[in-house]
Amino acid sequence: MNLVKLDSVYEAVVVKRPSKTSKTPYVADITIDGGVTEHMAHTAALGCCGMVNKDRSVIMKDIHNKKNICKFKIMMAINVERGIKNIIGIDPKIAEELVEIAMNNNLLSTLRNVRKYKREKTICTSRFDFIGIDQNKVPFIMEVKNVPLADYVDCYAKERKNIDFSDRDINDKIAYFPDGYRKKQTDTVSPRALKHITELTEISQKYTNRVRTIMCYVIQRRDVSSFQASNVDPIYKAAFKKAVESCVEVITMQVGWTSSGVAEFIRDDIPINL
Repeated sequence: MNLVKLDSVYEAVVVKRPSKTSKTPYVADITIDGGVTEHMAHTAALGCCGMVNKDRSVIMKDIHNKKNICKFKIMMAINVERGIKNIIGIDPKIAEELVEIAMNNNLLSTLRNVRKYKREKTICTSRFDFIGIDQNKVPFIMEVKNVPLADYVDCYAKERKNIDFSDRDINDKIAYFPDGYRKKQTDTVSPRALKHITELTEISQKYTNRVRTIMCYVIQRRDVSSFQASNVDPIYKAAFKKAVESCVEVITMQVGWTSSGVAEFIRDDIPINL
C-alpha cells in the first residue's frame, strides 16, 4: 500500500554542507537536476552519516513557507551500489507520519483498530510520539525512531573498510540504530533515544499487562533483511535488550521510497537480532 505521495520532488546534488550562506549544519547548498545554480536546502538529519555530504545525490521537496530561507527540504538520500539505485528516507519527522498513516489503515499487525490516540504527549519525563487505547481498551505508549542506516555488518567504519562484501546479497543488510557523532566512544550516541527506551522499560515493569509500551523503528529503505540495536553503542544495545526482556514491544516497519516521492508500506516484522 502507498502511504504518502510527496508533491514537487527534485533530484539534487549536495555542493556544500553547511551552506556557504547559512553556517548551520542543517542547511546545505545544492544544485538541481544537473544545473549550476545553487539553492539552499534544509536537512533535518544533519549529514546522516555521510549520506547528505558533498557530492551526494538526494531527493527534496518544496518548502511552502515563504519566510523560510530554504526553498527545499531534503527527504531522501540516493545510494548506488553495483549499479542498483536505492532510495533511503532520512527525514525523522516523516517517519512519525508514516507510522500514523499505517496505524490508521490497520497495517500494523500488532496495533489494529486503535480506538483513539494522541500525538506527542509527555509521560514521566519524556515526550512520546503516540499514546492511545488499543482495540482491547488497553492503553499504549509508542515511540518512533527513524532508521536510515544499514550495512552487511554492524561495526565501526574503520573495521568495515577492510571487509569485502562483493559476494553478499545486496538486499541482505542489517538495519541498525543508533549511529552518529559523539565526543567519546564511551558515550551513548543519542541520550534522548536512550531516555525514551529506558522510560518505556520502567513503565512496562511497573504496569505489567496494564499498559502496552512500544518501540517502532521505521526502516526507510528496501535493502535490509534484519534489524538490531547497534553494536557501536553498547549502552543503547544493553538498554534495548533490557527493554525486550521487560516486554516492551518492538515494531520494525519497512518502507520503500520511489524516485517520484511515493512511500510504500512493505512490512512491519523485519527480524530482530538480539
